[in-house]
Amino acid sequence: MKKIECYIRPEKLGPVKEGLFEKDIKGMSYHEVKGHGNQRGIKLVGRTGEYCIEWIDKLKLEIVVSNEVNIDDIIDVIITRAQTGQPGDGKIFITSVEKAIRIRTRESGEEIL
Repeated sequence: MKKIECYIRPEKLGPVKEGLFEKDIKGMSYHEVKGHGNQRGIKLVGRTGEYCIEWIDKLKLEIVVSNEVNIDDIIDVIITRAQTGQPGDGKIFITSVEKAIRIRTRESGEEIL
């Protein structure tokens, strides 16, 4: 199993979710987070002058998929639906999942997905 964690702009959740549904990925979680990447925030100009918003609102989307799923297709959906071409579009991280257990029935393995 693989776990996909991606950080995306909040306004891109709908398009990303719909794209994942089209690929038959239905189980996912998201968390509202704040952070910044290499750009270290966003510089804005207002009436009082220039200021920096250091912590930018993002969503962290978590998906666990079986080894049978083509991970490159999922990555392509996320990039295509979340990309604006501007700094701050987000990042994707993929890790291996050693074990998964359904709490209610104690079932384990890929069949719980």
